[in-house]
Amino acid sequence: MTNETTPAPNFIRNQVRDEIEGGQVTKIVTRFPPEPNGFLHIGHAKSICLNFGLAEQMGGECHLRFDDTNPAKEEQAYIDAIKEDVSWLGFQWAGAVRFASDYFDQLYAWAQHLIREDKAYVDDLTPDEIREYRGTLTEPGQPSPYRERSAEENLDLLERMRLGEFAEGEKVLRAKIDMASPNINLRDPILYRIRHASHHQTGDKWKIYPSYDFTHGQSDAIEGVTHSICTLEFEDHRPLYEWFLNHLPVPTKPRQIEFARLNLNYTLTSKRKLKMLVDEQIVDGWDDPRMPTISGMRRRGYTPAAIRKFCEMIGVTRADGGLVDIAMLTHAIRSDLEDNAPRAMCVLKPLKVVLTNVPDDHEEVYEVAGHPARDDMPVRKVPLTREVYIDQNDFMEDAPKKFFRLAPGKEVRLRNSYVICCDEVIKDDAGEVTELRCSVDFDTLGKNPEGRKVKGVIHWVSVDHGIPLEVRLYDNLFMVEQPDRDKDVDFLDHLNPESLTVCHAIGEPSLADAGPEARFQFERVGYFCADRHVSTPDHLVFNRTVGLKDSWAKIKQKG
Repeated sequence: MTNETTPAPNFIRNQVRDEIEGGQVTKIVTRFPPEPNGFLHIGHAKSICLNFGLAEQMGGECHLRFDDTNPAKEEQAYIDAIKEDVSWLGFQWAGAVRFASDYFDQLYAWAQHLIREDKAYVDDLTPDEIREYRGTLTEPGQPSPYRERSAEENLDLLERMRLGEFAEGEKVLRAKIDMASPNINLRDPILYRIRHASHHQTGDKWKIYPSYDFTHGQSDAIEGVTHSICTLEFEDHRPLYEWFLNHLPVPTKPRQIEFARLNLNYTLTSKRKLKMLVDEQIVDGWDDPRMPTISGMRRRGYTPAAIRKFCEMIGVTRADGGLVDIAMLTHAIRSDLEDNAPRAMCVLKPLKVVLTNVPDDHEEVYEVAGHPARDDMPVRKVPLTREVYIDQNDFMEDAPKKFFRLAPGKEVRLRNSYVICCDEVIKDDAGEVTELRCSVDFDTLGKNPEGRKVKGVIHWVSVDHGIPLEVRLYDNLFMVEQPDRDKDVDFLDHLNPESLTVCHAIGEPSLADAGPEARFQFERVGYFCADRHVSTPDHLVFNRTVGLKDSWAKIKQKG
C-alpha cells in the first residue's frame, strides 16, 4: 500500500523523463481531448492531472482539444463546463482552446488521399450488414461487394455525401485495411458517416462527420503532440491509430501510451448512465453533489488540491488495479479541510435547553479561535444566552453508562463554555422531549469542576443569535460497490434512498457571512460547504462534504 509520503507509481512520468534525458524528445506536448457530450467526472480528473501534470513537471505544454465529431450529442454547455472544470483544478492549457472540427477540411483532404492511394472506399452496406460482414473474434470478416470501386467513383460519392445528397446510413466511407485481421478494429473501419446535423462550431457546412478513430491521431499529429495518453480500452485501437499516421502525409507522428482507468467503488463513471440520472431527474443536474462529476464534487465542497492529491495517491499504472476505495478520496478531502477549513458550531437537530440559573437578559460573548492550529484565521465571537440549542442526539433520557453526553441528572460541558447539569425534562402530549431545564456551574469556565470528572463536551448555539440554515447531508448515491456489475440487474435498483437528507439546522452567528463555496468544519459533525448555486445571505444552504471519521487512515495503519 502506497504511503502518502512515498510517490505513487507513475510509469508514464518515468518513461517520459527517460526520453527527455536520453534526447529522444526535446519538448513534451500532451493533450486532454474530451468529447463535449457530458460533464467531466472523477475518471477524467485523473487524465487531466496526468496530461497537464506531465507537461508542468517536464517543461512542456498541454492542449485542451474537444473531440467534437458527433454534433447530435454535443452542446455548448458541456464545452463551457469542461473549460471551467479544467481551470478550477488549477491547470492552464497552452494556446487557444482547440477543436477537432478545426481540422475537418484537412481530414477530408486526407480521406481523399486515402481513396487515391486505394486505401479507402465508399460502402453502401447497411449498419447491420457491416456488422455481419465484419466477422467475429474467431472468424475472419468478408469483403464488402463495394470494396473495389474505382478511385474516381469513390471520390465522386464522397463529395456527394459531403453535399448531403444521400440519407443518413445510406453510405459510409471505410478504410481498406484487412478484413481477416485478428484485430477487428483493422477490418475496414468506418472513417465518415452521413449526419444531417448542425454542428456547434461549423454550423451546416458538413453533412458528413469523421469517426473518432480517424480524427484523433491526425489531430494529435497536426498539433505536434508527442505523447497521446489514453486509457487501456484504446490499446486495441493503437494499431489503427498508427496505420493512419503511417499512410497519411502527417507533419508529426505522436505515440500512443495507455494506462489503467480509474474505477471507484460505489460510483458510476459511464457518461451514458450519468446522463440517464440527469435526464430522469434522479439527481438535480450534472452538478448534483452526489454525482461523481468534477462540478458535482466542487459543489459538495471538494477542493482542487484534494482531487489532485487523490489522483497522485492512486498513481498511474498499466495494470488494472481493480476498484479504488472511495475512502481514499474522502481521506484526501478530509486531510485538506482539516488543515484549512475554519471551525463553527452548528446544531443539525435542535433541542432547546433553558439555563435556569442564568438571567433572562444574560449575554456572554466568547472569542474562539477560527482554527485550533491557524493563527491567521480570525477569531469568532460566540454568544451564550439563557436559552441555547443542543443536538437531539446529544441527549438520552435512559442513557447507558458510557453515554458521555447529556442525560437526566448528568453533567456535560458546553464547548468553550461552562459545565451544565440536566435537572428537568419537558415533554409534549405525545411524550416527545421538547425542552431541557439545566443549571450552570459558573465555576467551570476554562477549568474542570472541583472533585468530579466531566467527560462529555457538546456543541451548542444561542437561541437568540443562532442563524437558520438548510443543511443537506449527502451520502453515496449507490448502496453496492459496483452498481453496474450485474448486467441482469438495472443499476437504478441499487440507488441509495437515503443519499440525501435535509436538516433545518441552527448555526452560530459567524456563519451569517458565509459566501458561496465557503467551507467549514462544523465541530463534532463534519465538513460542510455553502452551496455555490442556491445559498444566499437570506437562505444559507450548506452541503455536507464529508464526515469527521477517516476510515482510510485506519486502513493504512492496519496495512
